[in-house]
Amino acid sequence: MAAESEPGGGSFPVCGVAIAVVSSFINGSTFVLQKKGILRARDRGVSYLTDVFWWIGTLSMIVGQIGNFLAYNVAPAVIVTPLGALGVLFGAVLASWILGEHLNLAGQLGCVLCCCGSVVLIIHAPQDEAVATRMDFEARLSDPVLVAYGVLVVLVLLVLVLLVVPAHGSSNMLVYVSICSLLGSFTVPSSKGLGLVAPDVFGSAAPGGGGALPLFLALLATLAFSVLVQFFFITKALQSFSSNAFEAVYYVAFTCSATLASTLLFGEWVELTAAAGAAVLGGLAAVCGGVVLLRMSQEACVTGRKTKSE
Repeated sequence: MAAESEPGGGSFPVCGVAIAVVSSFINGSTFVLQKKGILRARDRGVSYLTDVFWWIGTLSMIVGQIGNFLAYNVAPAVIVTPLGALGVLFGAVLASWILGEHLNLAGQLGCVLCCCGSVVLIIHAPQDEAVATRMDFEARLSDPVLVAYGVLVVLVLLVLVLLVVPAHGSSNMLVYVSICSLLGSFTVPSSKGLGLVAPDVFGSAAPGGGGALPLFLALLATLAFSVLVQFFFITKALQSFSSNAFEAVYYVAFTCSATLASTLLFGEWVELTAAAGAAVLGGLAAVCGGVVLLRMSQEACVTGRKTKSE
């Protein structure tokens, strides 16, 4: 991997940051375009699969995910992930223009708090510099704490998908947010892992031995499955909820989930200082406050629409 992609290399990863910024703006447009397609299809009484706006949003999501994958492999996750806040802000502006989803003052403040809190969380999160080779990565995969966390996440996902979604999915946005964000526990580590394993699979010297290919395929399958499931439930969420509110809350929850998983996988949590811990708590407080304000804003909008229709 190039020197600029190594967190400890000292040079700022300009290429990775540029890719992350572009991907954030692309990702910020996906929910708005898909929502536009869903609304247009609903007005015509046809499936959203027939609407061009939905397909443009879907294509944007694919391009954005490819950009995220590249960015995670040429720049540290602690730099790439907070740049997703740019997508939230861009999505809010685009939704106001295309969908007429105007956030009230509480919603605007909530969006700002969510983004700022997430950035603080990532800035002060433990670094992932300890794992630099496939052998290091494989050693971390067998860590009991990480295995227990992975099993717990899978169990929670099964409960949410099989029991909670049928009962509360269409009435509570946080159900879909929880599913999509928990899948981030696999998405970001898989992306980083693929970057570490790929040189041993495709390199001419193949220094890692014969175990690289099965691991590469397992990571690729995990990444593809988690992205596809996220895509399915994002579409379900956009059929019932505001793209503005969903994108902001989803970004926050995804960021927290991906950060926790990356921290456990790369084993840097033991180096968290008291000052960094205080900053993380402050970031969490800002995130929670932002989520509450966004929920209040969404409920106010729904109430206002019901009152006008009556």
